[in-house]
Amino acid sequence: MILPHVHFQVRVRDDSIEGPNPFKWVERSSASYFDKGRYILFSLPGAFTPTCSTYQLPNFEKLYSEFKELKIKEIYCMSVNDSFVMNAWAKHHDIKRVKMIPDGNGEFTHGIDMLVQKNNLGFGMRSWRYAAIINDNHIEKMLSEPGKEDNVEDDPYNISSPENVMKYLKGEEYVETKMEK
Repeated sequence: MILPHVHFQVRVRDDSIEGPNPFKWVERSSASYFDKGRYILFSLPGAFTPTCSTYQLPNFEKLYSEFKELKIKEIYCMSVNDSFVMNAWAKHHDIKRVKMIPDGNGEFTHGIDMLVQKNNLGFGMRSWRYAAIINDNHIEKMLSEPGKEDNVEDDPYNISSPENVMKYLKGEEYVETKMEK
């Protein structure tokens, strides 16, 4: 599956700007993130949420060097949150290597059919939890948690874990969802 062509609004540091808020808006396309190489993209229901903050994001950060040894060009974390939230979340957890992509409008997430309603939790539209191996703007492998549907109470976490992604990349036995077979 080829990735949807989407533009993201990203706040980036600009040292030429003086004052307490030295950031500017930059528009980045999905193609600019995932062109020419093999990448990991993982997405989750929301920044600062328990599973995302306790396990998924920190463990991708912790295993970053091992993923790079497997010829992964970059690791990206995406959420249907704005750039301010994603940047604050990365700063709060001292994330230095995993890069954040704010899909604030959910356009990319919708384009790969991972957008779900989380109105039951007061979240609105959010991403279902998944990890994908992206190769030259194409999804090579999608590791999506089971039970994807609107307003579910469950928030499964196993298939999209960095440990499971690592097993896939090493050619070891890994956990797949039924819809992938």
